[in-house]
Amino acid sequence: MADRDTDGFFNRVYDMVRQVPCGMVATYGQIAKLVGEPRRARYVGYALHVNPEPGDIPCHRIVFADGRLAEGFAFGGPEVQRALLEDEGVAFLANGHVDLQASRWPAGLV
Repeated sequence: MADRDTDGFFNRVYDMVRQVPCGMVATYGQIAKLVGEPRRARYVGYALHVNPEPGDIPCHRIVFADGRLAEGFAFGGPEVQRALLEDEGVAFLANGHVDLQASRWPAGLV
């Protein structure tokens, strides 16, 4: 992403993640699509890994396309991410993945 406006992209990601409502999740790919970069899901992850305002930018609400939590969750690991989501009422399946049918933010979905 060296030839891209990284700061601009990261700021668009942060602005979009701030819009994910409490009690819901979005996927990395969903956020990438919503900021106009549908093939940049990994870069969404990079942006969230260096989240400059973890209390304001709720990166814990972003999960993988299959509902898995981030092993490298930057602010305490997947156990902390799960606890934050459970505190907000996000539903989980028996396999430990987020129940996307019940808790996925519908923005940008067709």
